[in-house]
Amino acid sequence: MDLTLIPKLKHLESGNFFLLAGPCAIEGDEMAMRIAEKIVDLTDKLKIPYVFKGSFKKANRSRIDSFTGIGNEKALKILRRVNEQFEVPIVTDIHEVSDAAIAANYVDILQIPAFLVRQTDLVVAAAKTGKVVNLKKGQFMSAESMQYAVKKVTDSGNEKVLITDRGTMFGYQDMIVDF
Repeated sequence: MDLTLIPKLKHLESGNFFLLAGPCAIEGDEMAMRIAEKIVDLTDKLKIPYVFKGSFKKANRSRIDSFTGIGNEKALKILRRVNEQFEVPIVTDIHEVSDAAIAANYVDILQIPAFLVRQTDLVVAAAKTGKVVNLKKGQFMSAESMQYAVKKVTDSGNEKVLITDRGTMFGYQDMIVDF
């Protein structure tokens, strides 16, 4: 994908890798702003293209009583403030088809979590927003099988697709990220 299609992505001329980083989940305004400020300062200094990552909700938790978020609209508004204050693009996970259109109003990139990357309806809904779609390769998937997830995006009329390697499982608990 042509990275110049990501709004507000700076330092592309540096030739550096680009970084998606931030809190796992948005837990509040102060925390998000403090993290964004530190990472923006560092990536500006090092000329690293940077995308702020924060989930507005965490639907894929192990336990039913685990923290899932502070409320969808509240978290999405915080993500928008990070975008406006620090002039950086924003990526957030979506977990349900209905999340795609809602989150697309606030962020630049919709991310499909690794465990959901084979969910056709979810991938197509993200693609149809016209936003950049970041597909996280499931640990259970081969690199070759990701072509089908990418094809779901492109066949939906969206050429703006990224892939993030999430590693590969060997056995039940040994994960390898092999770049």
